[in-house]
Amino acid sequence: MTIRLVLGEDNALLREGMRGLLSLSEDIEVVASCADLPTLRESVDALRPDVVLTDIRMPPSWTDEGVQIARHCRAHHPDTGVVLLSQYVDPGYVRSLLDSGSAGRGYLLKERVSDLDELVSAVTTVASGGSVVDPQVIEHLVKAGMSRGDRNVGRLSARELEVLAEMSRGHSNATIASTLFITQRAVEKHINSIFAKLGVAGSDGAHPRVRAVLLYLSGSVS
Repeated sequence: MTIRLVLGEDNALLREGMRGLLSLSEDIEVVASCADLPTLRESVDALRPDVVLTDIRMPPSWTDEGVQIARHCRAHHPDTGVVLLSQYVDPGYVRSLLDSGSAGRGYLLKERVSDLDELVSAVTTVASGGSVVDPQVIEHLVKAGMSRGDRNVGRLSARELEVLAEMSRGHSNATIASTLFITQRAVEKHINSIFAKLGVAGSDGAHPRVRAVLLYLSGSVS
């Protein structure tokens, strides 16, 4: 099934570049491209796309327009996934994106835009209700936790950090095991250890558990 996508980006050159790049994928159809929040909201309401791929900052205020459209979709179009693109890692945006749930939500750094496979993978994952967070965002949040003296973050082993990064990509336990060349049982043990060390409640669902860890790392859970 083709994923219908609405694109939001105020920079005309970048917007057309992303549109052209996405057109190379047979699995994605860009049904509209918008340069500001009002136009983006109108397009989403009219077209009801599977996914919105948008910059966080765009006109009219260049503040948190991407977060606003994510909230709008959650309230009015719950089946529409949203992938936010950011030039910088901002824990506040991560918290705002995930505070109402991580299902169907993604946060990528703009440098990922040039990698078609990674971009398509993120869009596909979010379209299916999964969640994706840029591994560099995870790395930044972990380092921030260590710098503020969070002993729980400092207790995570190198392997657990690798597993956490793979979780943030929306990967299943089987995929994580294959990527890291370990067994699924080992992956499960690492994930349980991550929960225990960070003091966040485990869950049978993949999305809530990722959300719990990310919210912890971004400072929303103590």
